[in-house]
Amino acid sequence: MESSVISCEVNHASDKRKTCKEEEEEEELLVSPKTLERIEEMITTGLPEANFFQPLRQYQGFWCFPVFLRGAILAQENFRAKPEDIFLCSAPKTGTTWLKALSFATVTRTHFDDSESPLLRKLPHDCIPYLEHVSIKNSTRELPPNLPLLSTHAPYSWLPNSITESGCKIVYICRNPKDVFVSLWHFVRNIESENREVISLEEGFDLYCRGTSVYGPYLDHVLGYWKASLEFPDRVLFLKYEEMMEDPAFYLKKLAEFMGYPFSLEEENEGEVQKIIDLCSFDKLSSLEINTKGKVYYDQGAMFNNHTLFRKGKVGDWKNYLTSEMAERLDKIAEDKLGKSGLKF
Repeated sequence: MESSVISCEVNHASDKRKTCKEEEEEEELLVSPKTLERIEEMITTGLPEANFFQPLRQYQGFWCFPVFLRGAILAQENFRAKPEDIFLCSAPKTGTTWLKALSFATVTRTHFDDSESPLLRKLPHDCIPYLEHVSIKNSTRELPPNLPLLSTHAPYSWLPNSITESGCKIVYICRNPKDVFVSLWHFVRNIESENREVISLEEGFDLYCRGTSVYGPYLDHVLGYWKASLEFPDRVLFLKYEEMMEDPAFYLKKLAEFMGYPFSLEEENEGEVQKIIDLCSFDKLSSLEINTKGKVYYDQGAMFNNHTLFRKGKVGDWKNYLTSEMAERLDKIAEDKLGKSGLKF
């Protein structure tokens, strides 16, 4: 079973509630050929280029694959958020898949029984599409109406004004940068593409430390949302992967409360919180057929196998890959970057 083909046309969140035919018609009207040509020319000729296993382009201070950058720019120009929308935000390999699964299961818990959840037959990324590459034609046909969830890897400074200036909510998850790098290195090197450049862990680490990685610099990405959470605590929930792993029940209830879908005392007594934790656990998700055999295709023939989204999920796995010198280098970068922000890993 293959997951849906990802494309980078941007629809409004409410498009998820429309028929496939309506979606296709709106997509044709939403983004004109001239707009696409303008963005394509800007990406291919007007932005700095680097390589992190695959070509990257730098835009407004961050590096990104061109296919996702097109979608991010289109979102900046066209997306209109609604107050009820909830955006799950993260840099790659920081717990995104887990956060999506937990959020989706929580918001839809009254729509499906334990054996009917779409998470059993779809990637969490198909249940909650990315803002950067929404066409969502094949990922929401069977989902309940008025699902308010969308996700993005975009840094806070890239978010459309309609998101940052509206009453919608943002959930951000971060992770220790050493574990992020190791997970990212394993994932990106497994992307199958004609443009893939094989580089060593040491070369990749050096690029990562210099900020030249997917949606990097990573610590700048984290700081953008951290500062927003301090300024707008009622609208931005900042989570740490390690803390969630240590006490998933506490943070799931906190997440549910923030999103506006709190667990009742009756639900807690009936074990609903633990049911969702079990459904979204690494062991459960990684064993599902869709996550062992499915594939995701990007443009220009790039592809990755779904199982690469479920490598280990362990805290501290970086110790198996990084030398003490590498760890010290990244710790020093984090200390200098985070400074007096109050954020520590």
